[in-house]
Amino acid sequence: MTTTRATATTAGKNDRARAIRTPGGLSVRMDVRSALVVLLLLLAVCAMSVVLIGRGDFPMAPGDVVATLLGNGTTAQEFIVQELRLPRVLVGLLVGAALGVGGAVFQSISRNPLGSPDVIGFGQGATVGALSAIVVFQAGSAAVAGGAVVGGLLTGTGIYLLAWKRGVHGYRLVLIGIGVAAMLTAVNHYLITKASLIDATRAVLWMTGSLDGRDWAQVWPLLAVCAVLIPPALVYGRPLRMLEMGDDAAYALGVRVERTRLVLMGAAVLLVSVATAAAGPITFVALSAPQLACRLTRSPGPNLGPAAAMGALLLLVADWTATSAFGDRQLPAGVVTGVLGGCYLLWLLVTERKAGRI
Repeated sequence: MTTTRATATTAGKNDRARAIRTPGGLSVRMDVRSALVVLLLLLAVCAMSVVLIGRGDFPMAPGDVVATLLGNGTTAQEFIVQELRLPRVLVGLLVGAALGVGGAVFQSISRNPLGSPDVIGFGQGATVGALSAIVVFQAGSAAVAGGAVVGGLLTGTGIYLLAWKRGVHGYRLVLIGIGVAAMLTAVNHYLITKASLIDATRAVLWMTGSLDGRDWAQVWPLLAVCAVLIPPALVYGRPLRMLEMGDDAAYALGVRVERTRLVLMGAAVLLVSVATAAAGPITFVALSAPQLACRLTRSPGPNLGPAAAMGALLLLVADWTATSAFGDRQLPAGVVTGVLGGCYLLWLLVTERKAGRI
């Protein structure tokens, strides 16, 4: 019966997959359901982007937003859209995509749905770097962003070295990461207690995670990093899927395990660090986006493309909720993702416990 069920499952997956042949003779296998999910998520991202651009003290209808984006708006509309609202939406979109890909990579490498960057310490490491720049050096915004990137990279390197023992075991990575996250959280609290009132206020505002005040200065570096790192991560999707079966099985299938793991972890750490530098620590998007994408696609593996689209949509929806669902009181997007993500984390823990995996 087990063989029949496995055969039926494999046949079902094969029915969903299609082989696409290029004129040069190259054959690419594509999961039809996953491609449809990505398309629908991208359409939802576009629709939510238009809604967010149209919101504000100077409201604009969706048709006016689209016309302005195509260059047919008035002078006032073009200034509001191009200079004030579009950069904010683009930062949210890129940050969400970066967190989605980073979360999918770490959950696949650790083979654990709790192996998320904001659970195993990478977000806390980036926060330590940013708060050090604010509290110790009274640095400007550029130096704060640089401190976040450096802090995230150093934390990623440290966790990898601590978790290494003839390879990186998933549960060991998660457990060490949780311990490191606890220590780094204590460091963050210590830095705030030693800060002046002005620096402490600035640090707390940064730690909430927000898209307020984001402009093209944050868009271009973030876009460059995503353009450089996300495509290689997508290319490594097949070896990453094999890594989920274990190092021995991946070796047997011809995967260069340590090289693949180092490349993917380096890309994911840098994506998460740059996203944190651009918008502050937006929690739980990296945790929930890959899991929601996996449930929509019903496909095994990391689902990096759907996770990126889901992460972008989640952050844009959180920003819309934070700015419109509470009347005149606008909340940072990080507060909304923290509340919703905390509920999702509790549900995930209960589910994993019932399944006997924790």
